[in-house]
Amino acid sequence: MDNILVFTDMDGTLLDHDTYSFAAAAPTLEALKNRGIPVIPTTSKTFAEMLVLRKQIDLAGPFIVENGAAAYIPHGFFDQKPTGTVWQDGFWCKSFISSKNYWLKLLEKIKDEYAGEFTHFSQMSIEQIQQATGLDEASAKLAAQRQFGEPVLWQGEDSRKQDFIDSIRSRGAYPLEGGRFIHVSGDCNKGDALRWLVSEYERQHHCKARSIALGDGKNDVAMLEAADVAVRIASPSHAPPAVNKDENVFTSTKLGPEGWTEILTSLLSLPI
Repeated sequence: MDNILVFTDMDGTLLDHDTYSFAAAAPTLEALKNRGIPVIPTTSKTFAEMLVLRKQIDLAGPFIVENGAAAYIPHGFFDQKPTGTVWQDGFWCKSFISSKNYWLKLLEKIKDEYAGEFTHFSQMSIEQIQQATGLDEASAKLAAQRQFGEPVLWQGEDSRKQDFIDSIRSRGAYPLEGGRFIHVSGDCNKGDALRWLVSEYERQHHCKARSIALGDGKNDVAMLEAADVAVRIASPSHAPPAVNKDENVFTSTKLGPEGWTEILTSLLSLPI
């Protein structure tokens, strides 16, 4: 057993930014599976979305949703019940924050101050979510089933965007900028969820694990900094995120799943 854990963002990283295809990474995914190395989606996506995506990509291990709000671990991945989890929807679930209702109330309080400058999932129709994300109708319905946080679509001037982020942060929110949305939720991030899952893995396997994290956006920074090895995936829409880490930081030259394959193949000497 390699005792390596691969934590990966989805949109723009394992999934192509425009087409959502993972085809370019399929051979690498198969090679990792053959090596017994878990690939753990660590994403802004919802539990409902990940149930479908895991089947499409043929992943059977844990996954982390809504930017680190909760980790879901399938029965049998560990020999014992993971610490601090509850059995929920067919998985052991470790929640790190409470539900999204609090943050919906916060957005309601500031909507007059930023009138016409933003909208968010709970106010958007499925068709509008499709237009903003490029998802098909079925996928957009899954994306709308959020449990912990709320994606905000900024529609105002760029010069006002940071003011908006500062405003909701001053009211107790922890906004994270993803590739398309500002994700508003409580005090959680992908890095803390990664640390918890690595710690639980080490506790149950009685060994030291090595973590590799791959991401392309600002909401991936905490995960990239928490991992032993950080991989920044090149994006067609923005520069690689800045990370406060000097060693074991790699940046792909190729985009999305091609970059994903490029770096992991090199790092782990996987067959191409």
